[in-house]
Amino acid sequence: MKRFVCLALATALALPHAALAQGYPSRPVRILCPFPPGGGVDITARAIAQELAAQLGQPVVVENKPGAGGNVAAAEVARAAPDGHTLLLTLNALHAISPHLYARLPFDAMKDFSFITPLVSFNNVLVVSPGFAAQSVGELIAAAKRAPGKLTFASSGNGTNIHLVGELFKVMAGVDLVHVPYKGSAPALTDLMGGSVAMMFDTIPSAVAHVKSGKLRALGVTGARRSPLFPQVPTIAEAGLAGFEVVSWYGLAGPAAMPSELVRRLNAEAAKGATASEFRGRMEPLGFEIVTATPERMVQMLAADSARWAPVIKAAGVTIN
Repeated sequence: MKRFVCLALATALALPHAALAQGYPSRPVRILCPFPPGGGVDITARAIAQELAAQLGQPVVVENKPGAGGNVAAAEVARAAPDGHTLLLTLNALHAISPHLYARLPFDAMKDFSFITPLVSFNNVLVVSPGFAAQSVGELIAAAKRAPGKLTFASSGNGTNIHLVGELFKVMAGVDLVHVPYKGSAPALTDLMGGSVAMMFDTIPSAVAHVKSGKLRALGVTGARRSPLFPQVPTIAEAGLAGFEVVSWYGLAGPAAMPSELVRRLNAEAAKGATASEFRGRMEPLGFEIVTATPERMVQMLAADSARWAPVIKAAGVTIN
């Protein structure tokens, strides 16, 4: 009798969650984008929103909530009701890098979120102006060692992906480069093309047009294999810096305490959307690769990224108050 009562209680407790997943969504869904319109995060958010709207039968609206390196949008999602109607187009940096950069965050980067699925990944590319003397990664490292503290590398700001890739390069190559932070990639690229700074570890989606137009020259990509957009450009590891590999990615998350049935439903819908031909057609020409996975795998990916970046950030002495 006792076993029957326990089974009945467990079934009763599970029913509201199952009903929520089946009746979801009951109104338009919001995807908060932590950066302004036009960038890679925004492009990804709008592409997956279009797919989800078609599959869920409700509007899926992207709202740009930039600020504090993505923390403004993340904090709002962390406080939202865990009913799946407020989601975050997130990036691995928000959960694996920000906790090591910021003295205080308005949320717990792991405990305050339900992780649904990764969506797309991308590599960075080491780019220089066409007139830069070094023709390869090896030549650049040799030049930096001949003149420590003389060569500069631009970034889109302190603590950004582009900045930290440069810091990792410094550590692994044993070179002293001077970091020049800008307020965004656009002004950094302008100065790089003008020769005011020596190099930049830009993201491929941001740099691809400039490389293909000849305004920048690519020396190496940060992934484990060559980019299909630059098949002639070696990986940085292949070019002589063994073990160097950096891959960044965007994904979908919601508030903590979302029912597991709802997380599974959204995982399946988002994976279907990310592998759809129209989504791929929008993302792959920009240098993104499709990388869906289970919620559990997404958490493992974030843990691995956190372990990788913590010592780099500490060595660089980068902090943001």
